[in-house]
Amino acid sequence: MSNGLVSVIIPTYNRGSIISKCIESVLAQTYQNIEIIVVDDGSTDDTGAKLREYGSRIRIVTQTNAGPAVARNRGIEVSRGQIIAFQDSDDLWKPAKLQRQVSLLDKLGKSVPCCLCNAIMRNIYGDGNEHLSFDISSMQPGYDEGLWLNVPEVLATRFVLFNQTVAIRRDAIEKVGGFDPDLKYMDDYDLPLRLSLEGPWAYIREPLTIWAGGASDSFAQKATRDAIILKECEIKIAGRVLDRVRASGGNPSLQRHLERRIKGYRRGLRTINLHRSRSPLKRVLGKLVGTYDRYYGAAFRRSPWFPKMDTVSIEDWKSHNLANFA
Repeated sequence: MSNGLVSVIIPTYNRGSIISKCIESVLAQTYQNIEIIVVDDGSTDDTGAKLREYGSRIRIVTQTNAGPAVARNRGIEVSRGQIIAFQDSDDLWKPAKLQRQVSLLDKLGKSVPCCLCNAIMRNIYGDGNEHLSFDISSMQPGYDEGLWLNVPEVLATRFVLFNQTVAIRRDAIEKVGGFDPDLKYMDDYDLPLRLSLEGPWAYIREPLTIWAGGASDSFAQKATRDAIILKECEIKIAGRVLDRVRASGGNPSLQRHLERRIKGYRRGLRTINLHRSRSPLKRVLGKLVGTYDRYYGAAFRRSPWFPKMDTVSIEDWKSHNLANFA
């Protein structure tokens, strides 16, 4: 796979003013054996004209507006690479992103389904500052790069930036079924949670992606304004994975984390409904439940039960695998 084809899939909708910067950052990759597939999800601005300027350097797929999950799945369907990478049309990659990820996946072998890198996130808190995605998700790996062993437990307890930062083996993403088009939101949490059950992940601590900050019309911003449906999606996602883990009869720790997560989502849904009630008493109760959730969450993150990132070096992983065949 050292020189194998990597398919880069970029879903876009009405991003004519910024899509070129994203594409240029992909074209500037030091890993050159790539195909760039831009799925235009029914844009009504000049996105199509901007894309056509690139000629044969990119492949353009057009569809009626159906959302990013459908667009990404369409990109996977027409792609030819053995490694699949995703980029959002308002974000950027550093030049070595794909080279580093492909190299690490080569070193670790086919049992490792994907490689995740860190990211610089700009203005995520509205403070004008830059923060690292690993820090935001309370991920402190023990090595600059290596193997992340307890992916399911970590993902069961918090969101980790995924689409822009991952490179996935084709057979792994096909096995888990790609993105769920029936989810209005959180498909970028659902896929990694399902993928986490397929084996440990490679990771790179260096930030190789730049998340430019969600625009007011971005899907993430729309989700925060659609709070009830967002919570319903979160409950559905965690519930399905919990059912799968229970059916397999394994990983009691993961089951407990998922059960706790689902209870929190359900409390959050009740809180939203209380906040929106016409009853002053219910609105006060909603504030109390919301305050409890914030303090409970903060206490859990500081507790010994909050899973920390469990990692091993590449050398230790290789030694372990070699020992199994000695």
